[in-house]
Amino acid sequence: MRRLKPFLTFGLLMAVFMLSGCSDMVILDPKGPVGEQQKDLIMYSIGFMTFILIVVYALTTFIVYKYRDRKNHKGYDPDNEGSHLLETIWWIIPIIITIALSVPTVKTIYSLEGPPEGTKDQKPLVIHATSVDWKWVFTYPEQDIETVNYLHIPEDRPVLFKLTSADSMASFWIPQLGGQKYAMAGMETELYLQADEQGTYEGRNSNFTGEGFTDHTFDVMAMSDDEFEKWASDAKADAPKLTKEQYDKLMLPGHVKEMTFSSTHMGWVDHADEADYALNARERLGYEPKVPHSKAAKEEKKKREEEMKQEESESHGDSHAH
Repeated sequence: MRRLKPFLTFGLLMAVFMLSGCSDMVILDPKGPVGEQQKDLIMYSIGFMTFILIVVYALTTFIVYKYRDRKNHKGYDPDNEGSHLLETIWWIIPIIITIALSVPTVKTIYSLEGPPEGTKDQKPLVIHATSVDWKWVFTYPEQDIETVNYLHIPEDRPVLFKLTSADSMASFWIPQLGGQKYAMAGMETELYLQADEQGTYEGRNSNFTGEGFTDHTFDVMAMSDDEFEKWASDAKADAPKLTKEQYDKLMLPGHVKEMTFSSTHMGWVDHADEADYALNARERLGYEPKVPHSKAAKEEKKKREEEMKQEESESHGDSHAH
């Protein structure tokens, strides 16, 4: 029993690791074809590697038990030096394992560079996603709409995200729709996603970018085509236009509430081509970076939180008045 203790301990630790937080493993509950493909690849890799572990531990247990030092042991003196058979086996097996894992991985990665197979004939909805410390700006060029910290998308239609950043490198991630992809200043990356079910999905920046990174999040509302067209039409008619001055204020580090505009910032800046726009905007507004956790930084953070609360209370008051 003492010899089995290490194996029992390892099994217990693996069980705790695999089962803890299972309710939060949204990547294993995908709501779109991209996430489904990635989930299948993850489960295949886990299953294949689990099989390898079982074989290795079974062989280890067998060898330890069979050739252990014991009373009346007849002795075991192997002479396998220069065995071509053993050398061939321990080279071929890792090669087979590598091929078995790499081939489906490479195929999946390349297939995800384009729209999902089932809807590749549909025209994708193009959305520019721009990361700013610590908020997300989403631009719908065809609808001439811009939103902050939330998205509306139609279900069963591919969405092409064009990702960039106004400052630090971020990672755009909607776990239930697909894997993350980096957004960087001065360049543009592309990511295809699709929602096959209506609902609200959580998105976030999964790359650490400083103190406000925790709340660098956004909501994604997937709806029918008719509902999406109605939302776009209402937003275009009712939302205020985005001004350059207002957009410059969005470049300041900090959090803001959800916002909607009936025009976009693409008319005066494309962060994929102008990497230092946010820095210049902050300089124009007289912003001075504060040392993290300093007294000045804490006071500024407190002031911004109070301003946000006041804006939210005013918006709630206006909605009740209507």
